[in-house]
Amino acid sequence: MLRLTCNLFAITALLLPAAAGRWYWHESRGMAAQTVHASGEHDGQHDFDFYVGKWHLHNRRLVHPLSGSKEWVEFDGTSVARKMWDGRANVDEFEADSPMGRIEGMTVRLYNADTHEWSIYWANGKAGAFSMPPTVGRFANGRGEFYDHEQISGKPTFVRFIWQVQSLTQCHWEQAFSTDEGKTWETNWTIDSTRVGGPAL
Repeated sequence: MLRLTCNLFAITALLLPAAAGRWYWHESRGMAAQTVHASGEHDGQHDFDFYVGKWHLHNRRLVHPLSGSKEWVEFDGTSVARKMWDGRANVDEFEADSPMGRIEGMTVRLYNADTHEWSIYWANGKAGAFSMPPTVGRFANGRGEFYDHEQISGKPTFVRFIWQVQSLTQCHWEQAFSTDEGKTWETNWTIDSTRVGGPAL
């Protein structure tokens, strides 16, 4: 999904190395299965296959991150995702009407088979460019963690995405910021997603 704030919220002209995972959902069966290379490294190229299709998104967003504010807003949106390169890349389009205005975004995720990691690139339709750097990480047992360093509101900030695959029809994403290199985190955006139209085939 998404990198959504300040650079927010993560195409082919930019396709750079990407990231990894531990488990993936078979599209046809909806079963978690582990795949391991002969080297013993997990092949994570199918870790985002679960997200292919259309989703209804319930967003909860902290209005002013890193300010001490506790003001949250909630709004709904949609995401439509498709995979490329037999799962080694995928792209989704995000749309929502938030209290702060309409959001149109795109996320490109790329899998690097050498590092076994995914790189996540977010583009906001208003900016018309990918936010850099990508957020990089991998999945383990249905949970993905992805990190990068950015300047946010003038502060050096450690950024974390968490993906949790709850079932073939439910998943959770959240973004958090840390200004002390991960000692403490402030979650500022959560999205609970429900598949529209049943599991992907």
